[in-house]
Amino acid sequence: MPDNQPSTEEEEPETTAQRRARRAQFLRELNEARELRDRVQPRRARAARMRQQMRMRTFRW
Repeated sequence: MPDNQPSTEEEEPETTAQRRARRAQFLRELNEARELRDRVQPRRARAARMRQQMRMRTFRW
């Protein structure tokens, strides 16, 4: 169903600073969620760390 209400404010393109601030906020929240998951599921977190270490060991430059 189309939106028939006129837009009161003009759609402005997002500035670089706004995009970076929004991205930084997203990354902070993502990191916080990962830390929470690691605290709640320590065994799974340990296994994920081990897998990451193996990936880094077998990576060739």
